[in-house]
Amino acid sequence: MGETMTAEALRDDSEWPVPPPDGYTLDDYFTLDLPPHTELIDGSLVFVSPRRQFHTLTLYLLEQGLRQHISEALRVRREMAVVVGKRNVPEPDLVVVKADGVGGPRQRRYEAADVLLAVEVVSPDSEDRDRDTKPHKYAAAGIPHFWRVEMSGEHDRPAVWTYECDEVTKRYVSTGVHHDRLKLADPYDIDIDLTAIDRL
Repeated sequence: MGETMTAEALRDDSEWPVPPPDGYTLDDYFTLDLPPHTELIDGSLVFVSPRRQFHTLTLYLLEQGLRQHISEALRVRREMAVVVGKRNVPEPDLVVVKADGVGGPRQRRYEAADVLLAVEVVSPDSEDRDRDTKPHKYAAAGIPHFWRVEMSGEHDRPAVWTYECDEVTKRYVSTGVHHDRLKLADPYDIDIDLTAIDRL
């Protein structure tokens, strides 16, 4: 979602916090005053670059599609921190979470155990993280489903790669690549017209 920058890369007289020798932890992350959508990956802070219109429209399209047939036991949320480890707090673009894991309006994070699906819309500056780093961390934390979304084709529409976590290996296994239409039975009945992005 953004460029990794450590405090060492900044001038000594900057106002940025100096990281601890072993990197930041979950506790540090939630006490620092950070820019919106900053992530904690392997103890380093990751800052977000400005997003393209594709990213915004794709999030809107998927969020609305996920809400269409969702059960009372689940909720769809966007851009919320998910704790996957002591030194890792990524912020998926979208998550489907268990309703009993959702607190009040001041809630700032979800636990990985409450997340059923994590969705990442790949941006040019986040390709490696969204394709490799974050899916590995989501799978290791036991998040059952992962979608990677990328701009594709001559019309620059979203293509969705869907994955399911193998409970034994804690790795994602591909369950398909979807162009034009995303129709799934897992994690629940989902049917999204991906070409509708042209009409947003």
